[in-house]
Amino acid sequence: QVQLVESGGGLVQPGGSLRLSCAAADGSSLSTYDMGWYRQAPGKERELVASLTSTSAINYADFVMGRFAIERDNSENTVYLHMNSLKPEDTAVYYCHATFKWRDYWGQGTQVTVSS
Repeated sequence: QVQLVESGGGLVQPGGSLRLSCAAADGSSLSTYDMGWYRQAPGKERELVASLTSTSAINYADFVMGRFAIERDNSENTVYLHMNSLKPEDTAVYYCHATFKWRDYWGQGTQVTVSS
């Protein structure tokens, strides 16, 4: 099992940037996991933002439109979500997700608020 820990959320103005980080609580490698970032806004269902497989295949939700980038840094045992040109509608709790051998793991979430 792996316990995921997210960090990097916060309050940012429209047009600003944030970098979210996801790591295993015990510092173990995430290189063999299929990773993803999801988000959930109040009153809405959780939705996929971006995914990155263990073989480096990447997928983005349509609403990302080139503004976000998912990255795996195996030297840091961390998966990042770089978010640029943030909009108020990006406000949500962002969750890190990992899959390995048909088991799913979720982090506790980190709040991202985009507001002036």
